[in-house]
Amino acid sequence: MNIIRIDHENIETEHICCAISDKKGDACVSSKKAWMKNQFENGLVFKRLDARGKAFIEYIPAENAWCPIDAVGYMFINCFWISGQFKGHGYANELLKDCIDEAKAQNKKGLVVLSSVKKMPFLSDPKYLKHKGFRVCDAAKPYYELLFLPFLDDVSEPRFKDCCKNASTDDRGMVLYYTNQCPHTEKYAPLIAEIAKEKGQTVTLKKIESAAQAQNAPAPFTTYSFFYDGAFVTNEIFSESKFKKFLAEKGL
Repeated sequence: MNIIRIDHENIETEHICCAISDKKGDACVSSKKAWMKNQFENGLVFKRLDARGKAFIEYIPAENAWCPIDAVGYMFINCFWISGQFKGHGYANELLKDCIDEAKAQNKKGLVVLSSVKKMPFLSDPKYLKHKGFRVCDAAKPYYELLFLPFLDDVSEPRFKDCCKNASTDDRGMVLYYTNQCPHTEKYAPLIAEIAKEKGQTVTLKKIESAAQAQNAPAPFTTYSFFYDGAFVTNEIFSESKFKKFLAEKGL
């Protein structure tokens, strides 16, 4: 199966895997594509299988990553997702090899990726990555791991910035930090704010609009990080039912 690279030339006509839609003006698709267009000039690469399904890899030079890390000279994997129907065919290996080859062609020190102690929603699979030679170079509460694959010996190891290591903020109440790096946040961020409002509560939405803001965020996963009274709650995008359950558990 062929691999397609999404760029300025074809982004309007090709789907982006994580949000497949033929509806013109779909907010999820348009928000993600707008984010991608702005990042192409910063070295963003998005490659997917020539299929209608979720099988893709997205990466960018770590200096431009929307993640609070120090990883100068590395290539950062934003997202790497192979859904069930595509597993077991070698597609993950093929996409990862493309990323490695491109990083080496740019004389990068290696690859770096945000993962977790065990597989978590929206984060790259640590078991697969470690099988491919990635190893842990840093950790952040409550479950994040920073994994790297160096190309040379004796290279500096990437690190989380101090701002994101403790899973806490000075904010009170319910606060959501998010970006349009994931297409679904454009739908679900305002949705939970509206649900909270209907119940007489408030969710403060803090949309991250630049890599500089993201690199100083209070959580490693800047795409979606929900806090309550200063404590990190989840990086998993709240659906309507899950958010209502959270509110009930908190007596809100």
